[in-house]
Amino acid sequence: MRRTSLVAALVTGLLSLSCTSAPPAPAERAEPAERAVAPDGRVLAVSVDGLNPAALGRLGTARTPVLHRLLAEGAATTAARTERELTLTLPNHTGMVTGRRVDRVRGGHGVTWNTHRPGTTVQRAAGHAVASVFSVVHAGGGESAVFTGKEKFTLFERSWPQGVDALTYDEDPLALVKAARRDLLHQDRALTFLHLATPDVAGHANGFMSQPYLDAVARTDRLLGKLLRAVEADEELRRELTVVLTADHGGKGRDHFDATRYANYRVPFLVWGPGIEPADLYALNADRRAPGRTRTSYAGKQPVRNGDLANVVTGLLGLDPVPGSAFGRTDPLDVTAD
Repeated sequence: MRRTSLVAALVTGLLSLSCTSAPPAPAERAEPAERAVAPDGRVLAVSVDGLNPAALGRLGTARTPVLHRLLAEGAATTAARTERELTLTLPNHTGMVTGRRVDRVRGGHGVTWNTHRPGTTVQRAAGHAVASVFSVVHAGGGESAVFTGKEKFTLFERSWPQGVDALTYDEDPLALVKAARRDLLHQDRALTFLHLATPDVAGHANGFMSQPYLDAVARTDRLLGKLLRAVEADEELRRELTVVLTADHGGKGRDHFDATRYANYRVPFLVWGPGIEPADLYALNADRRAPGRTRTSYAGKQPVRNGDLANVVTGLLGLDPVPGSAFGRTDPLDVTAD
């Protein structure tokens, strides 16, 4: 099943005409842009839905060679954290692209639901203007594309219609990766955001860390391999593209809903590409605290979080941080030793 930007826009427009609630707050603008997108910079942001880092240990390099390679060659950690409030897909992905926590009362994005809700926007959830990495890229003169395996991610297109230049929704992971690969090779996007749902789907069907779940992680590794081979075979992409990879939550057993459980709130975070040397992200960032097994609050030294993705991307593209963001805005995550 597929959706394109045009179809999503038409459906959203029809639904919005019948909506009786108050209109959402206007999207926070990142304009006028003080900086333009770096001419030689491109980012592929990948979220592996439901990736428990423990799976990589169970599968080893033989079954997940690509993920192990990215971890070994990049600036990386398997001890990053999700949003504190919720270990759910849509709230955490909204945190990734806005750099905000969930709690709207404390400046968060306010997205607490985890289902497809046509007509909703992040601005309506927050009750105030909310910018994203997409709006910052747009203000800097760049384009962004989103590729997702779940329809609820059309929230991003509704919330930042100028920032998301193209959105592809496809429940077939191979077709989705092929579409992303074509776009990477033939379009000059500053940002490509790829959401891979396979591990999460298998986890909910069979149990997280079950054999079917582990097999799904291995299949996802092979899909990532298809993308990396395309990147490395293209001289321009090999020279310009940086990969930023994380996950929205982990999981063990029947679900990932308990935000106080280690298996749910622990996720990987890595940056790989030209100019990135192998390093532990906590060793590179003295202002961040390796959390061990603790859940961590938002007070004091912070761990690396999946919400750091937004401002790691802006930094790699030579742009200013996302307005209103919290993660990595005043303490940007260093991904190189320079």
